[in-house]
Amino acid sequence: MRPYSRDLRLKVVQAYESHEGSMRQLAARFRLSLSCVRDLLSRYRATGDVAPHPHGGGYPAKLKAPGLEALKTLVHATPDATLQELRTRLAATQQVTVSRATISRALTKLGLPRKKNLWRRRARAAGGPRATGRLPSHRQVARP
Repeated sequence: MRPYSRDLRLKVVQAYESHEGSMRQLAARFRLSLSCVRDLLSRYRATGDVAPHPHGGGYPAKLKAPGLEALKTLVHATPDATLQELRTRLAATQQVTVSRATISRALTKLGLPRKKNLWRRRARAAGGPRATGRLPSHRQVARP
């Protein structure tokens, strides 16, 4: 969620300082939560500014530069590997255990395509109806 605009923040502070209502009344008037108004006013008293705090940054990535390079090498060596296969091979070579979602995010970061799942690959190898990537039409399906 994005922070509230600076304009709205200033209006809340100005309304409180001009005694236009209590914190609870201002929260209802500006459609904010009471804790938002309370935190905004305490930030204004402490710093003299209504700017929001900077973004915390989130969790650091589990795959650092050596892991990303190893993943890139694995993808070039076995371009038809699934995410699970890449995950297993990466754990064997780099001694780092990550999830399939982490592998997928790393591939996106590297600009590499995400591989299809094992079932599609097996169907393609067997020459089944999904080998072309298209489903059979309703006329081709035999009905009991």
